[in-house]
Amino acid sequence: MTRQDTLLIAVFLIGSSVVLFALQLWVFHDPRSTGFYLLQDLAFLPLTILIVTVIVSSILSAREKQAQQHKMNMVIGAFFSDVGQPLLKLMAGLVTNAEALHRGLAIDPTWTARELRQAIDFVRSTPIEIEPHPARLAEVRDLLRQHREFALRLLENPTLLEHEAFTDLLWAVHHLEEELSARESLENSPPADAAHLAGDAKRALSGLLTQWLAYMIHLSRDYPFLFSFAARTNPLRAGAKAEIA
Repeated sequence: MTRQDTLLIAVFLIGSSVVLFALQLWVFHDPRSTGFYLLQDLAFLPLTILIVTVIVSSILSAREKQAQQHKMNMVIGAFFSDVGQPLLKLMAGLVTNAEALHRGLAIDPTWTARELRQAIDFVRSTPIEIEPHPARLAEVRDLLRQHREFALRLLENPTLLEHEAFTDLLWAVHHLEEELSARESLENSPPADAAHLAGDAKRALSGLLTQWLAYMIHLSRDYPFLFSFAARTNPLRAGAKAEIA
């Protein structure tokens, strides 16, 4: 609704009110009663404004936010199903302290939301050391190339505009793919270039781990059956498999 439309509606409503009060005075010839009821209605006006603009608006806003969050989690889920989890598995092979990472993130279906939040703290407090193995980087590059269009469509998705952390992850992953694809060969990279690639990989992996854990918390809370499958196929847990023993 434009500002002009709002102004026209306001003028129409005020004009209607004036006409109705004038009609009441003309029919009943009782200015005292008309004034009494006018002041009485005005006395309740602040309460009406409170109920409509604050309480009702807050309820509608909360519902809209919940619906938006649901759509956002669906998009994030599609990312991890198609790209995120395979990428986690590949990039974990670049981590020199992978054993510590696997111990702290050995998520299984028994984990609670509290344990998952502790895992986020673990990721944020544990330095990730990257060794840019050319063969593994080439696998990461090929995977990201394969899903480049999908990642770019996600960046264009208006649903994700308010999710800055996940958008930052998408940019970090997209930048890593650009860096890897821009090189004719990943073999025998100069030390400075290898360190640069390691930094890009570390940025992407840190964001990937944090957002993956946040998504796992969402699944454990709202979709236990999806969480069970995601935990059973956890790419960071040794021996993980979909079959239930």
